[in-house]
Amino acid sequence: MDSARIERIEVETGHPVAVDSPDHLSPFGTSRDNSTNPLFNEKLYRLFAGLGRMPRVLDLGCSGGGFVRSCVDDGCLAVGIEGSDHSRRFGRAEWPRGDGKFLFTADITKPFSVVGVSDGERVPLTFDLVTSWEVMEHIAEADVPAVFENIRRHLAPNGLVVLSISTNEHDVHDHDAGETHHLHQTVRPASWWLSRLAAEGFEHHPEYVRFFNTQFIRGPKQNAPGSFHLVLCRRGDSPPAPPPVSVKRTIYERWIGSTPQRTLRRLVG
Repeated sequence: MDSARIERIEVETGHPVAVDSPDHLSPFGTSRDNSTNPLFNEKLYRLFAGLGRMPRVLDLGCSGGGFVRSCVDDGCLAVGIEGSDHSRRFGRAEWPRGDGKFLFTADITKPFSVVGVSDGERVPLTFDLVTSWEVMEHIAEADVPAVFENIRRHLAPNGLVVLSISTNEHDVHDHDAGETHHLHQTVRPASWWLSRLAAEGFEHHPEYVRFFNTQFIRGPKQNAPGSFHLVLCRRGDSPPAPPPVSVKRTIYERWIGSTPQRTLRRLVG
């Protein structure tokens, strides 16, 4: 379905909230994060310029929805799905504008389907880019295959999956309930994830990590120390090749968000 014909988007699911998730029971990132990075968007659009249209973007674990809204404002068809309804209930960040339009809740460890509706016709949507920022470590190991089955069904042919994954433990104590919630359920090195996702039929392409050149939505430069990035495609797919980047631009991207750049900004105000 042509994006221009879509009247509205819906998410079909029997599990509208991840009720058993520690992140829902003890909201932390979902009550705080609303990350954006215009440089990531700029590079994304260059990468998919050959489509002849703006790429379709699906963000899993979208928290406040900042990245999704930035894509929508740029002219993309973009959808964010969050497991907790905390931001929706409290009208936080981009949810007052995006709720039911481009921001939705669903348990991504259970089957869901993003559909476009036009003239009464309901068509399952696929996306050129599926992202998930600091989310995979929150998924129990037993649920990883289910998450990637959802990704597989929503990924367009020759599409890409971009992940940032933390290697840090993270526990939050609920003083009212007297309980400690273990938020990061799967803390594993990159080698483990590469092996696990290969078993799910996905291949990692480091050349895309080099292309994005530290400019992601979340990562060590973006308030997520101890994380790493994977850029995946389905085995056998042929995503667009990374376009060339000048030396000057490469140096600029490395500088933006770096420790020296942040230190200099603090010093000069």
